[in-house]
This record gives sequence, C-alpha cells and structure tokens, in this order.
Amino acid sequence: MSTTTFTRKTLGLETVEPAVTPPPAPARETSFAKKTKLGSVKSRKRDIPEGLWTKCPKCETLVFDKELDANLKVCAKCQHHFPIGARERIHSLVETCTFEEMDADMVSVDILKFKGVASYTSKLESYKKSTGLKDAVVTGIGHIGEYRAALGVMDFSFLGGSMGSVVGEKLTRLVEKATEKELPLIIISTSGGARMYEGMFSLMQMAKTCGALAYHARAKLPYISVLTHPTTAGVMASYASVGDLILAEPKAMIGFAGPRVIKDTTQAELPPGFQTAEFLLDRGLVDSIVCRTEMKPRLISYLGHMMCGKRAQQTSDRRV
Repeated sequence: MSTTTFTRKTLGLETVEPAVTPPPAPARETSFAKKTKLGSVKSRKRDIPEGLWTKCPKCETLVFDKELDANLKVCAKCQHHFPIGARERIHSLVETCTFEEMDADMVSVDILKFKGVASYTSKLESYKKSTGLKDAVVTGIGHIGEYRAALGVMDFSFLGGSMGSVVGEKLTRLVEKATEKELPLIIISTSGGARMYEGMFSLMQMAKTCGALAYHARAKLPYISVLTHPTTAGVMASYASVGDLILAEPKAMIGFAGPRVIKDTTQAELPPGFQTAEFLLDRGLVDSIVCRTEMKPRLISYLGHMMCGKRAQQTSDRRV
C-alpha cells in the first residue's frame, strides 16, 4: 500500500510584514503630555443658576426672566403670550395705588360635600397656598388713565379659573357697584368653565351675572370684555360674550367646548385655526385683537370714546 504525502501551500502568508508603528525612542528622549481628567472639568450648566431663563414654547428662544417680566410675559421675538396672574395684570393696567379691591375675604365652601380623589375643601386650601388668592377672580375699582373703572380679572392658576359661587357673586357685586357709581366695567376672562365641585350652584352664576349686566346696559354704561387664553365653557357662554366691546389676546383659545370634543361629536374636520381669537375675529365675534403690551393704552382710548356720551349727559344734568 503506497503512502501519499500532501504539501500545504501557504500562498505567501509566511512572509512577515514590516511594522507600521515605529519602534519607541530611548526612554530619556520620550516625553508624554499629561491628559486632564474628565472629572476635573466643570460642566457649563453648573455655572448658570437655575430660574433665570425661560424657553419660549413657540420660537424656542431662551428669554431672560427679568426681560420677560418687564415685557408683561410676552416673548419679544415671536409675541407669544405666557400665562400671567390676576394681580400682575391689574398692576399692568391701573395707575399706581388707585386699585381698591372688593370682597377680598369672600371664600368658597363645600356646600355639596363633594367626594372624589381629593375633597373640594382640600383642593381649595391647596390652591390658596400655591396662588396666594382666595378664589379665581380679583375685583375692585381703580383708575385706568384718567378714567375710574370697575375691573374684574380672572386667574387660571386657581382651579383652572373655574366659575363657582364666589366668582359669580364677586362679579355680580362688581357689576352692581359699577352701575350704582355710573362707572365703565372691564372684565378680563380666562377660565375652563363652571366649577364641577359646586354642581348647579355654579351654573346659576351664568344667569346671575348676565342679569346684572342687563341692568348695567340699561343704564347706558359701557362694558368691555377681554378674552385671554383660554376662555371656554360656562364663562364664554355667559358674561364673557355679551360685552359692548369684545377684545382678545393673540392666539387665545376661545369657545364653548374643546376642539377635540366638537370634532368627535360632529364627525367633521375642523377648519384651520378653529376657536382661536383670529378665527373668531374674521367671523365677527371678536371686535379687536390686542397685544398685552398695548392693552392699557387701547383701553384708555376705548373708554374715551365709550364714555364721551355719558360725560356729556352728566355735564348737562349738572347745568339743569
């Protein structure tokens, strides 16, 4: 039996390639740069104190908080209107030290003994501490320019600006005081609607406020309604929509029900910009869209036109 011997070919792989890395130099000639430790480098974020800048949700620009406050919470680049508190808004409109607050100690009570995830009483106490307000509206009388006016301002940060018995009662008393003193009336609204914790008692405020406004109109006194983001449901369906002059802030959402609810109910596609201030301006519900930074001079101008007849009547009555 013959034995066959096989020879393995290496195809030239037995050759050794020259090294690419040059051989190290002698130890005395070698110098190495010392690397800095990553942990020793401070992050730039730590050098910037928190609470000094706010990112605009529309144009994504970082706005210095002091500049934002000085511009009444309006982005200087894109004119986006940030939420603003009731007292901040009053301070931006009335003359210094002229505002006399009404019914400041009026508070809500849990008349229905509402029970849910949290009680109505506990929610009221929580919002009182977080906002510094007794309820969702601040009312009073002050000077806007040369005109003495009754002013009611809602605050969305207190239970979504919902209208309960206290909100309705404070606004009704404000309207009655304006009628008694023959003053123009301005109500600035921002609300999610009636307060569910008070049931039918909150719904009764719609008729009560509108009834008081009817007497105010009978006395031929002006009522200016200012709609801000958002103004919806029971508030929009009552006193907010019956002003002699209806103003709105840019891009404010205004309507009765939300767009999603309307779309699901009607099963129809909603037009672009539906329920925005611009959409309602084109359809006649809103008379003018006014930027927050221009609100005070515009109100003074409107009051001058709307009160000229009343002032002439007062002058003639004095002569008689």
